[in-house]
Amino acid sequence: MNKTYLSLLLCLVMPAMLRAEVKPHALFSVGAVLQRGCVMPVWGRAGDGEKVTVKFAGQTVSTVASNGQWMVRLRPMRANAVPQTMTITDSNNVEIKDLLVGDVWVCSGQSNMQFEMHWLTDARDHIARANDPLLRLLGVPQGGATQPQRDMTGRWSECTSQSVEWFSAVAYFFGRDVRQSQKVPVGLINSRVGGTAAENWLSWRALAANPKLQQIAGKQPVEGGPSFLYNAMIAPLQPFAIRGVIWYQGESNAYDAPRATAYRELFPTLIKCWRDEWGLPELPFLFVQIAPHNDMVPEIRESQLLTWQQTPKTAMAVITDCGHATDIHPKPKEPVGARLALAARAVAYGERLEYSGPVFSKMNVRGDQAILSFTHVGGGLVAKDGVLKGFTIAGSDNKFVPAEAVIAGKTVIVSSKQVTQPVAVRHGWANVPDVNLFNKDGLPATPFRTDFGQGVTQK
Repeated sequence: MNKTYLSLLLCLVMPAMLRAEVKPHALFSVGAVLQRGCVMPVWGRAGDGEKVTVKFAGQTVSTVASNGQWMVRLRPMRANAVPQTMTITDSNNVEIKDLLVGDVWVCSGQSNMQFEMHWLTDARDHIARANDPLLRLLGVPQGGATQPQRDMTGRWSECTSQSVEWFSAVAYFFGRDVRQSQKVPVGLINSRVGGTAAENWLSWRALAANPKLQQIAGKQPVEGGPSFLYNAMIAPLQPFAIRGVIWYQGESNAYDAPRATAYRELFPTLIKCWRDEWGLPELPFLFVQIAPHNDMVPEIRESQLLTWQQTPKTAMAVITDCGHATDIHPKPKEPVGARLALAARAVAYGERLEYSGPVFSKMNVRGDQAILSFTHVGGGLVAKDGVLKGFTIAGSDNKFVPAEAVIAGKTVIVSSKQVTQPVAVRHGWANVPDVNLFNKDGLPATPFRTDFGQGVTQK
């Protein structure tokens, strides 16, 4: 082979060898669920200047890659349980098969969101029944980064007894119930790391922009510090179209009252951060109130309650009946997922139903009695398994003593022989609240104290 011919051959072959093949983001892989009813961004990598064409569900959209990246947007689509194929082409051709159109939920938080199905007390029975080809699961690989990342690994799988065994129990039960109520394909993206604080899941930009959080931010992102998990496990998901978020976190922000109180500012900032970065200002954000435990101070539940009351398009699942004094990972997870799914039906899907237990709204004093009114009474107030418990009352000396409490219609009357002129009442105000106020819809009342936040607008 002479040198002239070899040079000519290299000139023809090398550009093709150096050209970057089109590659979709990992979220767009076999078995994925795409979000119905909204504009759907599709993106990935390709060589600069390459024309990229995406074909799916009767749509064809093209763009030109720049700086190694490309993105197109598909028009809103209806739910579709029939698997379809997406074709992405430049000089190459990529086919992504078995795609469904339905609702996608991000499931995030710390260890109680990570809590896997095989850890359940009755794991074998639940796992054996967990076979649904229209429920799809994706676990985001755990890791961190000091700067926001664009790419990730991971793959979708059908919900089977094999795939669900190591998947989040709360997320699975939530997804199962949403599937049953909405009758559409559902995709669950599980992004969770045990033992992590809320600030790990916030963008650096959001932390730095809030003067009240400057003490948390410090000077710059560091390994294991604020934003570390957000950069690697949330940023790469954006702007994938999703229906909403379920969140179970707070234990790492609740070991003392000052830190738990700071969650009042930190948690709403996190919600706003995610909504801003996704470009979805009304993204439904549903979360779990921390369960009873010896180390969980009541201020964390109050911070979560205030976040719900002050942040639109949110809901809080109360689980005072699902905790354990010495186990930070209580085993009952089915009620947690069920209550989140109930909240989704109200907040995300617009159904008119009761999705919360009783929430304190105001207190009136009549002689030596404190009369408490509530929202979310539902079908009425009930004392589960006996007389009401968990109430304390105080006079002007601010000394709280155990109180008697009785239901009177939509109110609770609280009193004590030790207090002649009530000033404040508390309910479940303890690390391990022993309470039994429910509504007839089977949902427990959130702990509260009347001596704080009385001016908050109730939902």
